[in-house]
Amino acid sequence: MCNRVILVDDEKHLRQAGTQALELAGYQVSTHSSARNVLPEVAPSFDGILITDIKMPGMDGLELMQKIREIDPELPVILITGHGDVPMAVRALREGAYHFIEKPFGSEVLVDIVRHALDKRRLVLENRRLRSELAGYTGLDQRLVGRTAVMNRLREQIRNFGNTDADVLILGETGTGKELVARALHENSPRARGRFIAINCGALPENIIESELFGHVEGAFTGASSGRTGKFEHASGGTLLLDEIESMPMQLQVKLLRVLQERKIERLGANREIDVDIRVIAATKSDLRTESTAGRFREDLYYRLNILSLEIPPLRQRREDIPLLFHHFLSEFARQYHPKSKQMVKDVPADVLEALMAWNWPGNVRELQNTALRYLLSGELQINSRPIDISGSNSENTPLAERIANLEKMLIANEIARHNGNLKATYQQLGISRKTLYDKMQKYGLSKQSFGEEIRGSSSGQPKTSDTKI
Repeated sequence: MCNRVILVDDEKHLRQAGTQALELAGYQVSTHSSARNVLPEVAPSFDGILITDIKMPGMDGLELMQKIREIDPELPVILITGHGDVPMAVRALREGAYHFIEKPFGSEVLVDIVRHALDKRRLVLENRRLRSELAGYTGLDQRLVGRTAVMNRLREQIRNFGNTDADVLILGETGTGKELVARALHENSPRARGRFIAINCGALPENIIESELFGHVEGAFTGASSGRTGKFEHASGGTLLLDEIESMPMQLQVKLLRVLQERKIERLGANREIDVDIRVIAATKSDLRTESTAGRFREDLYYRLNILSLEIPPLRQRREDIPLLFHHFLSEFARQYHPKSKQMVKDVPADVLEALMAWNWPGNVRELQNTALRYLLSGELQINSRPIDISGSNSENTPLAERIANLEKMLIANEIARHNGNLKATYQQLGISRKTLYDKMQKYGLSKQSFGEEIRGSSSGQPKTSDTKI
């Protein structure tokens, strides 16, 4: 918690009055009568701010500020000035001081400025921590970014499954990074030196998918002027990803089942079987058990694929990873679009992070990635293709109670939109009563008629990125 204040003044009564006002506001205060005693308390990790008088015997406040800035140029320093020191304090602002207070001043003025300065310090330390955490990531941690329990478990499962040669079924919503997880399985397996081949079953026309998977010989069908090696044969020795497996035609599912059981394929138009040394990873956004019950997917193929399974959580179930992922994407895009920039990514304001945390991310990590790119290139936060106003009520200078209310309003509005205006589904999802939901909607001026179409199409139309981090 960032709530520490160092107060430096050679006048005892001012130290006492300042300490009393700040402690009543809930801050932890340490006081000094001399500037030289302050420096041992300050480090780049110091979770607080400095208030110092300008005119003091020995080291004055301006010299102290310069020494503090040598330790940490982003640590807020507030200067206390006499009437004749104002021009000097203004110059100090240009040199990096956070603020100045002219004597005499009221306690409420002091507390208000300190609150804003601590908000800024808290943001600086959080951004540093995120950057430091990302810099320490290597290997699988670097590719599958996240520190939540579900992500730790997913990485552990990938390491365990990578050592086997069993087929794997990956389940996850659109945009969660199923192909990335499949690549991670391949790279953490003995097959890592072999090929990783990905094919999207839903993107291929039904009349060519069999040829794509198994290949064909010359003359196998009209237009087959030469033979072709299929994906199974091409991936032999490595890994084959069958993405959107739920889209595979029923008649082809029979052939796939036989290939999975015997590890042999026949090219279209040929009579000779070809052995394939392959690991198959299937990925789906659908519940294949439900699909098989409904007769849209073969039950025996489902059980054959579901030897090992990995479930990728949607982003809304691991909100704590959103700031870390957003920083990661900003850094990646900054290196791509601004390779000569010394400061790759500026600190992300707290109100931006609050808006990101409040959104439900129906497009998951891919949607967050696209949002980060727009933010980097335009400087404007857009969520669901709409600009988000982060300049007013959600700013760093807003009191905590108001910021919490803004966050609650965004969360409720998000859930109403996600359920297309269905209020029963909304209050059940939020874990509150119907009356509580209605009261809060009235408080925040929300109406279910405002939603419904707003989010319905937001999960579609997202461009696919093959290297999406999750």
